[in-house]
Amino acid sequence: MMTDASAGSTRTTAARTVAIIPARGGSKGVPRKNLQRVGGVALVARAVRAAAAAGVDLVVVSTDDEEIAGVAASAGARVIRRPAEISGDTASSESAILHALDELENGGEHYDIVAFLQATSPFIPSDALAAAVADVAADRADSVFSAYETYGFLWRQAADAQAVALNHEAAHRPRRQDREPHHLETGAFYVFRAEGFRESRHRFFGRVRIAEVPEWSAIEIDDEQQLGIARALAVRHDVVEAISVQAVVTDFDGVHTDDTALIDADGRERVRVSREDGMGVALLRRAGLPMLILSTEVNPVVRSRAEKLRVPVLHGIDDKESALRGWAEEVGVALSDIAYLGNDVNDLPAMRIVGWPAAVADAHPLVLEEARIVLTRRGGHGAVRELIERVLSS
Repeated sequence: MMTDASAGSTRTTAARTVAIIPARGGSKGVPRKNLQRVGGVALVARAVRAAAAAGVDLVVVSTDDEEIAGVAASAGARVIRRPAEISGDTASSESAILHALDELENGGEHYDIVAFLQATSPFIPSDALAAAVADVAADRADSVFSAYETYGFLWRQAADAQAVALNHEAAHRPRRQDREPHHLETGAFYVFRAEGFRESRHRFFGRVRIAEVPEWSAIEIDDEQQLGIARALAVRHDVVEAISVQAVVTDFDGVHTDDTALIDADGRERVRVSREDGMGVALLRRAGLPMLILSTEVNPVVRSRAEKLRVPVLHGIDDKESALRGWAEEVGVALSDIAYLGNDVNDLPAMRIVGWPAAVADAHPLVLEEARIVLTRRGGHGAVRELIERVLSS
């Protein structure tokens, strides 16, 4: 709470909080890093959603990049254009935050508390962020940052390549329960008073507190290896909300089938499909949502199955991304409103352009990493119906 004195009286007003997410277009370690997808969602969009879920009054993305601006706006953020002089490799996050605050003030908007989020941290716990904001608003702290508890033994390597103990005595190895824990800063978020930040021009000042977060959430993406780890973690930890889409597109082999084929003496292929999937497609058709089967397979069985399901099909397609873009434009559905269900690496280009990339349970590891939704059923065993039922229940 903040105190406002006017006309000889004092009244208490709620502190207003703005979340600011600096997101440059350039990146050395991972190209276009802030637009990389984790759990099927661009990193900058994940940060916007985490801030919004924490209940802040306004979410702002400060960027110099048109594509980032578009993704941020679609996720619900207000975009502030970041000048070139504070958008280079050497520019600090503090400079972007100060610029954003100035832009808001110039527009007549005043905020008491700033929540600074880094999009390179894909697993920002909204509950911990909300608690940090509450600590500052209740005057329990001036600055709060995310960190996790660790009992690790820290060392540094000296100039002569010798190891030097930092937070312990090398000759004494106590049990975990006998040690005092330390906290490692995650870099995910920092919450502080706007006025104090303007004065100090630094994220740490006054009374500083720790917002403790789970260790698994502490990954920060600076290279391709960390990006891969984050994608694997998303499969395990992301909680998928309602699947709000306007159309469903699926691959065929490995999705409608179990990815095996029987070949008779004449060389003709037969595949195994699920009757459950057929019922699911019928339910989707009755609900009036468009569906497409998009396959690289040239076997006539793909068209035969599509005709049986009464679903349009594009097969023998090498460039799935272009085909999907064309179909979406033809039916008048935004790519962000499409769920695409795939199982193998040739599905990745299509999965990367839709709002809801989905994977069957037995999909290729790279597909699982890209997916926003990983189903419980395998291809040919009701996966299509599972996705459709989740779409319709939304």
